[in-house]
Amino acid sequence: MARQVNLIPLGGLGEIGKNLMVVETESDAIAIDCGLSFPENDMPGIDFVIPDVSYLIERKDRVRGIVLTHGHEDHVGALPFVLKDLNVPVYGTRLTLGLARRKLDENYEGEVDFRVFEPGDLIDFGSVQVEPFRVTHSVSDSVGLILRTPAGTIIHTGDFKLDQTPVDGEPTDYSRLARAGDEGVLALLSDSTHADRPGFTPSERMVGESLDRVFQKATGRIIITTFASNVPRIQQVIDVAYKHGRKVCVIGRSMEMVVEVALSMGYLRAPLGTLVDAEDLSKYPHSKIVLLTTGSQGEPLSALARMSCREHRKVEIIEGDLVIMAASPVPGNETMVSKVVDNLFRCGADVIYEPESGVHVSGHSSQEELKMMLNLTRPRYFIPIHGEYRHLIKHAQLAVATGVPPSNVLIGENGTIFSLSPERCQILGLIQTKNIMVDSSGVGEIGDPVLKERKYLSDSGAIFVSCVVSGTTGALLQEPSVKSAGFMKSLRGEALLTETAVRIKDYFESLPSTALSKREFVEEEIASLVGRFVRNETGRRPVVVCSVSVV
Repeated sequence: MARQVNLIPLGGLGEIGKNLMVVETESDAIAIDCGLSFPENDMPGIDFVIPDVSYLIERKDRVRGIVLTHGHEDHVGALPFVLKDLNVPVYGTRLTLGLARRKLDENYEGEVDFRVFEPGDLIDFGSVQVEPFRVTHSVSDSVGLILRTPAGTIIHTGDFKLDQTPVDGEPTDYSRLARAGDEGVLALLSDSTHADRPGFTPSERMVGESLDRVFQKATGRIIITTFASNVPRIQQVIDVAYKHGRKVCVIGRSMEMVVEVALSMGYLRAPLGTLVDAEDLSKYPHSKIVLLTTGSQGEPLSALARMSCREHRKVEIIEGDLVIMAASPVPGNETMVSKVVDNLFRCGADVIYEPESGVHVSGHSSQEELKMMLNLTRPRYFIPIHGEYRHLIKHAQLAVATGVPPSNVLIGENGTIFSLSPERCQILGLIQTKNIMVDSSGVGEIGDPVLKERKYLSDSGAIFVSCVVSGTTGALLQEPSVKSAGFMKSLRGEALLTETAVRIKDYFESLPSTALSKREFVEEEIASLVGRFVRNETGRRPVVVCSVSVV
C-alpha cells in the first residue's frame, strides 16, 4: 500500500463556514464535516451555500463515511443535500447526531446510517483509523480527530477553545493531545477563525457572570438572542433566570428544536417549572419573564427580527423591554444585525449589543491558545484551516513562532490537494470547486448568470416591454407596453418610458415583416435598443425583458 494520504478541503479555507475536508488514501476516503455558509451580500435571494462535492461523488465507491466534529450549521448543515448523492454512514457524538437528525428531518426523506462514537473510540475506515478527542467549543459534545493514516498521524482540531472552566465540565483533552505529540504528529490541521486575536478567549462562564449582573438590574421583560446551537449559553440563561425567579420561554423554531433535543439527551438541565410555553406568558408579570429567541444574526425571518418589525404573532416589543444580543455578528451579517437593533430601539426597548458588555464570548481559540495547541502536538507539518485567508496567514505565522520551519507550513484554499507521505508534505495542485447555492427553487439551480441578473435587478431595477404585431404585415397592432419595476418612480421616469415606447414604434416601422420569422432575434434587438437608450439617458443599467407576440 502506498504510504501517501491526500487532504482536500472542499470548503472552509479562505472563508468562514461551509467546512468539509476530504481525507483520501489509495483505497479509502472520508469526509470530515459537511457544513453550509450563509450568503454574501452579492447573493440576492440565496438562502445558503453548500460545498461542491462532485469530487466525492466521482469516487463514491471509496467513500467510507462522513465524520462530524460538532453540531453547528457550518459543520452539519449541508448533510440533507449531500446525502442525496452520497448516502454513506454519518459518525458523530450523541448530541451532534441528535442535532443533525433534526436538521435532516426538515430536508431529507431517506434513511440515514447514524453511528454514535465517544471520545477515545477507534473507528476503522480501512486504511484510515479515526480517534475522536474531547474539545471545548460553543456547542456541547464537540470533538477533534486523531487520524492514523499510511503516511502518519494527522490531527484535525475541529473548532475549539482552551476554556479552563467550561460550563458543561468537559475541557479539551490536553493529556491526549500531549500523548499524541509524544508519539509523533505528522501534520496538524487547526482552526484559524480567531488567529488574528491576541491573548486568550475568555471562558464561557464570564457570560453567566455578566448575565447575572444584568438580571439584577432589569425591572421589565428580558429578551435574549444567541446562536440556537450554543447549548452552554442556553444553560447559563436558564440558570441565571432560575436564580432570579424568572420563567424562560423559548421562541423560534431552531431554538426550540435545539432545546428539545438537548433536554431529551441530558445535555441541558432546567429546574421543574422554569420553562413555560408562549401561550402561558400572560400569567406572569413582565418582571418574571425571560424570552430566549432566535435572530442573533439579524435573519429577516427570525423571531427577533419579526418582533423588531412588530410582525411576530405572539410577542410585541414594548417600552421597558431589555434585549440582550448574546452573539457577535458573523462577517457579512453586520448590516442586518444593525437594522434589527435600530428597530428594537424604535420600539422602545433597551438593547445590550456592544462587544465590551460581556454577554458574549467566542467559541474559538485566540493566539495564545493556538500556540498552546501547536506546542502540545509538536507537528512536523502545519496546515491552517477554518478561516478567511488573513486568518490562515496569521495562524501560519504563529506556527513558525512556535518552531515549525516555514517550509513545513502549507497554506491553501478550497480545492487544494495537500499530499502527505512519511518524508514530506507538499501541494500537488488544485481541483475545481464552486459554490452550490440553495434557494426556494432548489439546489444548484442558481448560477453566476442568474445572480448577475438578480444583482442588476436589485441595483437598477427592470424594464418590461411587450409588443403585439401582425404576422402578415409586421405592423404593431397596439401601442407597445413599457413598464418598470424598481427603476424610476417619478415624472422623469414616466417620460422616459413614454419616449422608450416611441423608439420601439420607430424600430417596427423600419422592420421588414420577414424578420418576424426570427422572433427571438427581434426581442433581443429591442432589449438592446431599450438598454442603450436608458443607459445613455440615466447612466443606469436595468434588466430589460422583451416579449413580442405575433398574431
